[in-house]
Amino acid sequence: MKKINILLLFPILLLIASCGGGNKDIDALIAAKDVKKLEEKRDELKAEKTALEAEIKKLVVAIEDINPTEKKTLITTFAAKDTIFNHFLELQGNVDTKKNIVITPEMSGILKQVLVKEGQRVSKGQVLARVDDNGLNQQLAQLQIQADLAKTTYDRQKRLWDQKIGSELQFLQTKSSYEAQQKAVDQLKTQLAKTAIRAPFSGVIDDVITEQGSVVGAGQSPIVRIINLSDMYVEAVIPEQYLTDVKEGKDVEVYFPILGETINAKIRQAGDFIDPNNRTFKVEIAIPNKKGNIKPNLTAKLKINDYTNEKAILIPQSVISENADGEQYVFIASDINGTTAKAKRVIVTTGKTQGDFIEITSGLKDGDAVIKEGARSVKDDQEIEIINN
Repeated sequence: MKKINILLLFPILLLIASCGGGNKDIDALIAAKDVKKLEEKRDELKAEKTALEAEIKKLVVAIEDINPTEKKTLITTFAAKDTIFNHFLELQGNVDTKKNIVITPEMSGILKQVLVKEGQRVSKGQVLARVDDNGLNQQLAQLQIQADLAKTTYDRQKRLWDQKIGSELQFLQTKSSYEAQQKAVDQLKTQLAKTAIRAPFSGVIDDVITEQGSVVGAGQSPIVRIINLSDMYVEAVIPEQYLTDVKEGKDVEVYFPILGETINAKIRQAGDFIDPNNRTFKVEIAIPNKKGNIKPNLTAKLKINDYTNEKAILIPQSVISENADGEQYVFIASDINGTTAKAKRVIVTTGKTQGDFIEITSGLKDGDAVIKEGARSVKDDQEIEIINN
């Protein structure tokens, strides 16, 4: 082997020896400033360089033929292992609450009083504002007097009727008159109660929209906005293809970029209606709001666990190749003997992806040595050398 190498190196040694005094000649030519001779020397050196490169290439080929270990491709491997694989559907949602409403009056008129201010906490049923009753109180007082008189007449007539005195017709007439008067009073009280604007639930006054003294219309003029932040949820739209995977009770990781907070929650409701315009359905994820810093319309990033495989094999997507038939494959190290082995191509079937990793549903088994570094440069049945650290 050494003899052959010396023979192959001999031409190169001759070239190097012939160029031994070349530096002095070049310096002399440069000093003489003879352009023609400088160009001739340059062309001569280029030719020598080409010849030298050709000889080096011959040496490389000869070394590979003499020492087969030089042809082995260096690779690294990792062991395929069964692991729990949780796939997450990632999308965006918005925070909302069902207790966020603008209150309007039930009666038209002048807004007589606004009894709350922005930021004030109120209880369910508390009076927030009043609309002028337009004389309903006076009408009620008059009706009440008439109702009281009708009741007195009815009571007397009833006592007489119980004693079998008087006619049944008189008794029925007084009874009817009393009941009619009482219903009129109750009806007016109901109408008068509509002048008071009350809180439908406990919460905080977020905005006082209409000022005292303004003319308001029933069901039209916004008076105040009241919000309760204790019952918050995130609403998101899910593509219909995930209908069977995204269900009530599924785990969700909710991240609020503005707050830098992550909350683990569950889907509390999954819609049954598919929107025909975008082929999606809605889900609601209940979220706690102990700090009170989660506000309506806040953007949230969701990771919904839509798929779990208790015994999955995950590998980097970068080691997978595809052949002309559209089949995906990887290389594994087989016939391992110390650090030497053979590359074996294995057709695989892939499943879901998560980040840089992909699920292998068939083709690999637990313990297979999958080629990582060098996976793109090996061929089937090629000799390889494993250099794992």
